[in-house]
Amino acid sequence: MNHLSLIIKREYLNKIRNKSFIIMTFLSPLLMVAIFSLVAYLSQLNNDKVRTISVLDESGLFAQQFTDGDNLKFQMLPKISLEEAKIKAEADKVYGLLFIPKSEKIEDLSKKIVFYSEDSPSLLVMKNIEDVIQTKANSIKLKEAGIDAELIKKLKITIEPQLETFKGEETSKLGSGLKLIFGGAAGYLLFMFIIIYGNMIMRSVIEEKTSRIIEVIISSVKPVKLLLGKIFGTSLAGVTQFLAWVILIGVLSFMVTAIFGIDISTVQVSQQEVLNQMQNTSGGMEEMIADVVREINNLPIANLIVMFIFFFIGGYLLYASLYAAIGAAVDSETDTQQFMLPMLLPLILAVYVGFFTVIEDPHGTVSQVFSFIPFTSPVVMLMRIPFGVPLWQQILSLLILFATFIGTVWFAAKIYRVGILMYGKKPSYKELIKWIKY
Repeated sequence: MNHLSLIIKREYLNKIRNKSFIIMTFLSPLLMVAIFSLVAYLSQLNNDKVRTISVLDESGLFAQQFTDGDNLKFQMLPKISLEEAKIKAEADKVYGLLFIPKSEKIEDLSKKIVFYSEDSPSLLVMKNIEDVIQTKANSIKLKEAGIDAELIKKLKITIEPQLETFKGEETSKLGSGLKLIFGGAAGYLLFMFIIIYGNMIMRSVIEEKTSRIIEVIISSVKPVKLLLGKIFGTSLAGVTQFLAWVILIGVLSFMVTAIFGIDISTVQVSQQEVLNQMQNTSGGMEEMIADVVREINNLPIANLIVMFIFFFIGGYLLYASLYAAIGAAVDSETDTQQFMLPMLLPLILAVYVGFFTVIEDPHGTVSQVFSFIPFTSPVVMLMRIPFGVPLWQQILSLLILFATFIGTVWFAAKIYRVGILMYGKKPSYKELIKWIKY
């Protein structure tokens, strides 16, 4: 085991002292924060922009219906011709001109109303205008039919069933979305970690093999220890880099907010859209916040964190051993392509199953089967846990995962033992099978 610890230390120090590793450790958070800061700044500019719309209402039915908002102003034009209104709108450089002609029948208006603008208008702005006109037009139509529109509005009932589990726990429609976000973030993080640092392990093996250093090392160290040392050492370097990214992103985000006043956490949605969404929610903002807090409290946070750590470790080690075996079998990165796709297919499949099956039926047959298959379970099980998975299923899936890792290391070590000393020949799957039998 002393050899193993020395190899882990050597791999770890070699990685963190590498110039490209150091540069990417500092450059990646800087680029990420810069991009998000730019997006947030552009979003703030867009949200602060005030759009003015000129309204020429020849019908006289909608003059009092348009009300100004924070980002949308309406300018009612006097009784002038349409051509004069166009000229005035262009001269005043307004966002657009809304023309509502006079019509004997209210139902004919839908075919005659025109919105003139320099460019294609915002879909959100058009939706607001359509809602105002449609509400007033429907009210007029009901009045013509002798029906009190206000009375109908008062009599209208909105049905929203309360959601509750058989155990008496309250849930809401936001629950599935939040669970998907938590589970999806965990699964996607593992997916990216495997690809980034698995490739790092593979390149490390190829470099040592092509430089012939491996011939010296293998004379005093067993292949399985060398394989495990590379996996654990690179994994520790990856964790170190990830923690550095988290710290640097936090510090840089705080500095950007404090110095430039740019809030990176702002979403790319206009204030008016947020208001519309809150108005369309029957309970308003308070109820929506209460639902979010309740759903977060109902999430198995502790269970998710603990299992994320175990599945993260197991899933990464499983794929890292395969990356190392591939690196030992080839002489250059260009020769790895024939082996990479079959290895990554289960991982890609796990992401698709997670996002398209787990959210729809987290306890269905497909979701359960893929959460036990070791090559897909790290992603699928992590996405299922927020929806409530029995502990015995989680433990069984973990046992299968780590047992598969041990078996994979054994097979990978056999390929590694032969492959690291093979030069000048592109191996095939048939050759790899022979190496395993040696």
